[in-house]
Amino acid sequence: MQSLDQLDSSQLRSNIPDFIPGDTVRVHVRIKEGENKERLQAFEGVVIARRGHGVRESITVRKVSFGIGVERIFPVNATIIDHIDVIKHGRVRRAKLYYLRALKGKAARLRERDTRTTGGAKAKAGAAKK
Repeated sequence: MQSLDQLDSSQLRSNIPDFIPGDTVRVHVRIKEGENKERLQAFEGVVIARRGHGVRESITVRKVSFGIGVERIFPVNATIIDHIDVIKHGRVRRAKLYYLRALKGKAARLRERDTRTTGGAKAKAGAAKK
């Protein structure tokens, strides 16, 4: 069993940023054109689900393109993904955001999460106790 864990850990990617469902991400995907040509294509949307863990982890990203909702499932550790950029952090109270499929326009917007670090007096008081 331990050898499987070692094999899985060798295939994990290290350049995946921290994000949760509700965050808007831009996934840069490698597209193969012909025999030797390869280019990057960006897919930007809201992460509506994150499932699995380790090597088998995948995310579902949803965007609206020309008025039509498009969802795509990406294996996080796959070689077709070049990198992932986090654009916005959404404030949600669910792990799966499938309810966004039924919403349109402004109703489908998510509030933005405050990602500033909490500093100031509380941090100084905690450091003084040590």
